Amino acid sequence: MPELPEVEVSRQGLLPFLSQQRIAGAIVRTPRLRHEIPPGLDARLAGLRVETIRRRGKYLLFDCQSEHGGGWLMIHLGMSGSLRLVAPATPAQAHDHFDLLFADTVLRLRDPRRFGALLWHEGERVEAHPLLAGLGIEPLSAAFDGDWLHAATRGRRAPIKPLLMDSRLVVGIGNIYAAESLHLAGISPRRAANRISHARYHLLAAAVRSTLSAAIAAGGSSVRDYVHSDGGAGCFQLSCAVYDRAGEPCPACGGPVQMIRQGGRSSFYCRRCQR
Repeated sequence: MPELPEVEVSRQGLLPFLSQQRIAGAIVRTPRLRHEIPPGLDARLAGLRVETIRRRGKYLLFDCQSEHGGGWLMIHLGMSGSLRLVAPATPAQAHDHFDLLFADTVLRLRDPRRFGALLWHEGERVEAHPLLAGLGIEPLSAAFDGDWLHAATRGRRAPIKPLLMDSRLVVGIGNIYAAESLHLAGISPRRAANRISHARYHLLAAAVRSTLSAAIAAGGSSVRDYVHSDGGAGCFQLSCAVYDRAGEPCPACGGPVQMIRQGGRSSFYCRRCQR
């Protein structure tokens, strides 16, 4: 957490307010989060204009005049991070590690666990950054479909759920969205990836797209620390069919939702509906 839907909701919430806005400066309050924050980042950012905000996986990419001698501000929210727009005079709290200053507003990064990232990439081709170069396919892209999933999982004996959460294969599908997508597609999280038929992979790809789109429409999931750029909370978690509902009835068949451990994570599913 936050996963693809939460990061996309953040991007959509920030873009109307920050696109084409000139950066007045920046305040860095800690030397590092998950990675060291580049020294002199405040000086590099001052005077640049935010052209647009893109997303790659769970990274937010601020195009700071990359085609005109600038670069890209890369932000990852880690497990507990959030971005909020606050008034310029708003005092910083204990876990507010970074402010991006504009004439009429401040973009504030809060990260209590410090597992996020704040990085700078010089030049135009941000996709070449080492943290982005190895990322897998975007699940909301046109290229992600049943044919692609089927081909990508040939020879993969691992259970399908951990594979869906592997960012080297597919980006941004966290625990909640993998569980809900598999339930919607009727596929057990235990099933070996190479033992899922071509037809069922078409169902799974459609379920992933549907689940992520529904989560974005619901403002994401606020399970722990995540909030929108205006401080509001997401509500997708309130409509989950199986996630975090162990022992409760499956909304499709009434059978009890099961919980198992996979790769150190809890997996929730219905034995009757998912095979």
